[in-house]
Amino acid sequence: ELAKQRDHRKLGKELGLFMFSNKVGPGLPMWLPKGAILREALVDFLKKEQIRRGYQPVITPHIGRLDLYRTSGHYPYYADSQFPPMFDRSAEGGAAGEPRGQDAADDDGRDGYLLRPMNCPHHTQIYDHEPKSYRDLPVRLAEFGQVYRYEQSGELGGLTRVRGFTVDDAHIFCTPEQVKDELKDVIDLTLHVFSALDFRDFKAQVSLRDPAEPDKYIGDVALWDSAEQAIREAAREMELDTVEEIGEAAFYGPKLDFIVKDALGREWQLGTIQLDYNLPERFDLWYTDANDEKQRPVMIHRAPFGSLERFIALLIEHSGGNFPTWLAPVQVKVLPVSDGFIPNAEDIGRRLMDAGLRLEVDRRSEKVGRKIRDAEVEKVPYMLIIGQKEIEGGTVSVRRHGEGDTGSMQLDAFIAQVQTEIADAVDSRQTAEAT
Repeated sequence: ELAKQRDHRKLGKELGLFMFSNKVGPGLPMWLPKGAILREALVDFLKKEQIRRGYQPVITPHIGRLDLYRTSGHYPYYADSQFPPMFDRSAEGGAAGEPRGQDAADDDGRDGYLLRPMNCPHHTQIYDHEPKSYRDLPVRLAEFGQVYRYEQSGELGGLTRVRGFTVDDAHIFCTPEQVKDELKDVIDLTLHVFSALDFRDFKAQVSLRDPAEPDKYIGDVALWDSAEQAIREAAREMELDTVEEIGEAAFYGPKLDFIVKDALGREWQLGTIQLDYNLPERFDLWYTDANDEKQRPVMIHRAPFGSLERFIALLIEHSGGNFPTWLAPVQVKVLPVSDGFIPNAEDIGRRLMDAGLRLEVDRRSEKVGRKIRDAEVEKVPYMLIIGQKEIEGGTVSVRRHGEGDTGSMQLDAFIAQVQTEIADAVDSRQTAEAT
């Protein structure tokens, strides 16, 4: 019963966060205004932390040449879960309206394009666009990149299994000597994200290749052994309790996956860190060492959220839609007790907005009790009641979601209190120390 009450599809509709449309297509979520605010708050939180840690933002196209994914191995390794390739009609022999087929590029020589299933092939090209020295490394490229997978209709489910989703992707290109420190920093970043969002119950899984099925993987066995050992050592030095799973590695390298248990006791795989010696080889990536000799960089793939859509689905169910104040789409709702106090409520709303808070003024001709009940259902963290007593006293009457009346206070004091609450919740150094 609790699972039904917390179902993210139910709460997403009640809270006005996201929707689906058959005309757009199944498995393709659209974010409503409040959902977009929630999503952007998460993105901004991670962007700021990434910049502090030396990541550089990039933006890459939603499609790429088929040969890009042949080189990376995503095509054909992920062919079963990809949308069919598209083909360049402007190329020689192309005709408008000509049917597209899976093998058309091979048949007539035209260049094929693919909706990207992963962001990493694009990032290899950004790394490779100019020569690199060992002094330039590590290079940390970050993108909230939209990717596409053709999940079967029967497997789609709200935000947890979709056909178009956003990955908080970053790729670190470093020297072999830098691998362990970079892995440890990414682990620290992932723990910071979990702590800030109150995910306390999780385990770390070292996902290894299955030696019995070598065809599922690319690259030299010795490099795989080095990568697997590096992940084990980094996890141990970060004092992570880990379990190992054979056969759960990516086709290009081993992973450190974070399995989170939600408030209902269900387990979800969210954040992931992947160590990759193979894509730099396949894309012929280089840097010059201190002796001016060419060396291969090592590539680390990391995504603390994983799929942003899936992460938000879990966050909704974990919190029951009761988001922390820093993340809530509407942080404060201003409730005038009658129509005559709407101008006063709007003045207060402008002061809240100038202070950087997200708010709504309830202008409906409803009794204040009804407005309070509706704000409680909408799970707004704070409500400010504005009536004659508050105007005469120069105060606001404060209510906290789920707690009720917390008393009257000066508006400036209320603003300072909420700003402090938000700052404490997302301050990276405090959270890291707490973790």
